[in-house]
Amino acid sequence: MSNTEDVMDETEDVMDETEDVMDETEDVMDETEDVMDEGLDARLVVDRGPFRLDVSLTAAPSDVVALLGPNGAGKTTALRALAGLVPLTDGHLRLDGRELDRTPPESRPVGVVFQDYLLFPHLTALDNVAFGPRCHGATKAEARAQAAGWLERMGLADHAGAKPRRLSGGQAQRVALARALATHPRLLLLDEPLAALDARTRLEVRAQLRRHLADFEAVAVLVTHDPLDAMVLADRLIVVEHGEVVQEGTPSDIARHPRTDYIAQLVGLNLYRGHADGHTVRLDAGPALTTTELLSGPAFVAFPPSAVTLHRERPTGASARNLWRCEVAGLETHGDQIRADLTGELPLAADLTTVAAAELDLRPGAPVWATVKAAQTHAYPA
Repeated sequence: MSNTEDVMDETEDVMDETEDVMDETEDVMDETEDVMDEGLDARLVVDRGPFRLDVSLTAAPSDVVALLGPNGAGKTTALRALAGLVPLTDGHLRLDGRELDRTPPESRPVGVVFQDYLLFPHLTALDNVAFGPRCHGATKAEARAQAAGWLERMGLADHAGAKPRRLSGGQAQRVALARALATHPRLLLLDEPLAALDARTRLEVRAQLRRHLADFEAVAVLVTHDPLDAMVLADRLIVVEHGEVVQEGTPSDIARHPRTDYIAQLVGLNLYRGHADGHTVRLDAGPALTTTELLSGPAFVAFPPSAVTLHRERPTGASARNLWRCEVAGLETHGDQIRADLTGELPLAADLTTVAAAELDLRPGAPVWATVKAAQTHAYPA
């Protein structure tokens, strides 16, 4: 009997251990589900007359996502839909696992920094920032204490008593950001946050904004048409054209592999589409290009304007494998260089120094030969 009792005791011990393991497994699964529920998961469908927005957007906590696109692409509509200011026609909007489709704007854990900041002109910087906590139930003293802390983090402690008209553009932008962050949002929306700043202030504030976004623990969505803002501030870019996503990825990937003319212009590349056969890509509209990559099938070819060399006479014995006869359509200053807009066998942009442009006697209508070395092109699947 004693042996049987021992076996039964051991069996009970094993069963207890099995139950403990199962409980731990359930806890891990619950934690995993909680983690999976964190962040933003949205499909924004908005019908506004002839215009239709259909954009899918996901982001994990601490992600900074930039919606990039030309005017009228639907970026601001997407931002307003996330904020609850524009109703969804279809799709869904979940934040940390919570459905927000029908949640009114004031009840969403969302902070917004508008392009024009929209600070209350009759309130001081301190009271502007304290407004959010007050709306969330904090006492006046508690709200002001929180606001003072945010202004100190923004380097604006000395301007707490100033009203918006006394603040510079950069200071007003930081007050607006502090006001949005003071409510501890789970989603921060920034609508062209640097657009109202002059070039010099923009450089400084962009660097400050990058630091603040790096410390933000929830999801941030930035809307901009400025590629530099997007490249510097965002972890991931979503490019929107005509209400649809045309490309998404990291800033470096999109800069190296543009897939539309709009993106190519933003990152400063000549872009062409064609059909690859080995080292040759025959363009859909135009001549063939020689590349160093070995591809087969639909492909893009890109190269920077700086890779183009111009000649007034057809070059002989040139090492460039790509040579086209073109005509100067226009010239403009581009930084410290001259950018030539060329038409002809292959429409393209070419950058050259002011001295080189003068030596070539470039002017609208002038015939030129353009060359590009195969090593300076980049081909990739379409």
